[in-house]
Amino acid sequence: MNLIVKLLVNAIAVFILAEFLSGVRVDGYVGAIIVAAVLSFLNVLVKPVLVVLTLPVTIVTLGLFLFVINALIILLADKLLSSFNVDGIWTAIIFSVLLSFLQSILHSFIKTEKK
Repeated sequence: MNLIVKLLVNAIAVFILAEFLSGVRVDGYVGAIIVAAVLSFLNVLVKPVLVVLTLPVTIVTLGLFLFVINALIILLADKLLSSFNVDGIWTAIIFSVLLSFLQSILHSFIKTEKK
């Protein structure tokens, strides 16, 4: 149940950012949910591989290359989904930073019970 709530919160964050950023477009609420699910899936499967492959560059840039990796994940989701469109790499970087910030704010409102 907690996974569904987090997915819906991420979808809300994607939808809000798509409304405010001119270079990002999502086709409706269902499209935002699909984008959130695909981004979660790509962050679990593809991102760790990219982080390991680009570890030397990430170390040299003191972790700033992780912004580029996040942008690449967003651009990959853009290519996979027809209901999601990002204009370019800089828009993807801005979207990535704002999405992380907005997700952290929205997730702070969710109470998680520890067992």
